[in-house]
Amino acid sequence: MDPLRRSPSPCSPQASSPESPPCEMLGYVGIEAVLDQLKIKAMKMGFEFNIMVVGQSGLGKSTMVNTLFKSKMWKSTPPGLGGPTPQTLQLHSVTHVIEENGVKLKLTVTDTPGFGDQINNDKCLRPLDIEFLQRLCRTVNVVPVIARADSLTIEEREAFRRRIQHNLKTHSIEVYPQKCFDEDVNDRILNSRIRDRIPFAVVGADREHMVNGRCVLGRKTKWGIIEVENMAHCEFPLLRDLLIRSHLQDLKDITHNVHYENYRVIRLNQSHVLPRGPGWVNLAPAPPCQPSSPGLTKVCRWAQDNSDEDS
Repeated sequence: MDPLRRSPSPCSPQASSPESPPCEMLGYVGIEAVLDQLKIKAMKMGFEFNIMVVGQSGLGKSTMVNTLFKSKMWKSTPPGLGGPTPQTLQLHSVTHVIEENGVKLKLTVTDTPGFGDQINNDKCLRPLDIEFLQRLCRTVNVVPVIARADSLTIEEREAFRRRIQHNLKTHSIEVYPQKCFDEDVNDRILNSRIRDRIPFAVVGADREHMVNGRCVLGRKTKWGIIEVENMAHCEFPLLRDLLIRSHLQDLKDITHNVHYENYRVIRLNQSHVLPRGPGWVNLAPAPPCQPSSPGLTKVCRWAQDNSDEDS
């Protein structure tokens, strides 16, 4: 056999046969293909989202959750028909799988029945609210709302909003979206507008009514129909856009990369897993607000000097 003679390439026309079709080019391959892989994986696995609703009984928490996801997530109990209200220590969680256009969302809603029912203070944040929010904002993302905003006039609603904002600032309660997690100018502009409107004045309703020939979601009163998705009536669209359309993944990232990591570090310190001695490492959680990316949780380490080196 001639050593200079080359064997035909597997993809050359000579190597093709009726039984084996010729090789085909797959086209351009670039790193943007990773986006397609992530999309396919996300469509298969679906998404998970956890929400805890906190407030007095009768504020419409169940209705608000049902309106938010346009599904019967929670069955509300009419006043006086459900017996005594359970204590706040007994949390109640319900998990549902919602599917829309092939996208699955595993949603878990946790309720706190009877929270603060024995405290009456409608002018500002109650002492129980302040203590609760100060602890909660270091563990989860907090989004405050003004429930049943249709019971207030526009002037009363704005005055109540300003009092809540003043209380949050006075008591150093960082609600979502936190300023320290604004990554660029666009985030800063968008989140600043959201922070100016927090707490959102919302109205929940799970029934549809006909208004001027249109079928709208709203609540019927003797004055007319309060449209849930009408910005002239309430700010429910802002809350829905924040939680679902624009910031859902950011909420999940901050929860996982910041809040959970801080909690995990604290638990490791409390459990004393690492033995004390030469090379002892003390893990300290990152502060609640740090001007850094939420994906990078700063962990400070201290190591004791080796006693042998000191001697």
